[in-house]
Amino acid sequence: MKIACVIPARLASTRLKDKMLLPINGKPLLWYTWSHTMKSRSDEVFIACDHIRIKQAMEACKAKVILTSTRHRSGTDRIGEVAAKKSFDYFINVQGDEPLIKFQIIDQVIDALKRSKKKIEILTVVKKISDQKQIHDPSVVKAVLNKKKQALYFSRSPIPFDREHKGTPAYKHLGIYAYRRDVLLKIVKLKPSCLERTEKLEQLRWLENGYTLDVVETKYDTVSVDTRQDFLKVKKMIEK
Repeated sequence: MKIACVIPARLASTRLKDKMLLPINGKPLLWYTWSHTMKSRSDEVFIACDHIRIKQAMEACKAKVILTSTRHRSGTDRIGEVAAKKSFDYFINVQGDEPLIKFQIIDQVIDALKRSKKKIEILTVVKKISDQKQIHDPSVVKAVLNKKKQALYFSRSPIPFDREHKGTPAYKHLGIYAYRRDVLLKIVKLKPSCLERTEKLEQLRWLENGYTLDVVETKYDTVSVDTRQDFLKVKKMIEK
């Protein structure tokens, strides 16, 4: 089984200009995501970007970079373009704006793919929520699982709703996916779905179309850089 990690990277950002190239200790933010991903047991690591500036900056860091279309609406679509050109069994989507990503999470995904007795379609990662504030934070996506550790639903709302305060665990969804190549090439052709448009979550499109999302639970968390405040927080953590 051959597995590639692909880091989708878009230069334009609505909330933080050129965030992938923002400097931390003299290196682009994206370098930290890439360097941590390189520590994983994946067979290859690619950066899939939409701009020559990212390509030049990361090739100077010895990264393997693929320049992709500027028309892609999501990281999944960008990785789909890579999958059409590269013949790996699975492609792992590692978000470019998570410079503190733990390679151990990626290795958990790889281990789950290789241990499975079935051909997993899509696999993703969750972490049990310990901070109750996250349950009510719409920027934290929650996942509900079945007994087979497969996703039933994802929402920005607090799910499951613990009506009688029984302490039912809630899970934070981490935006890491592993796609089987043939499945990836199909899901990028799907039209946006009703639930996806409602929650603004692309994984609901796949569930609505009958695809199965297997789930791995991790003890590690991730920190996304979406705003200037996020960047300053992560920059301070890295500089320490």
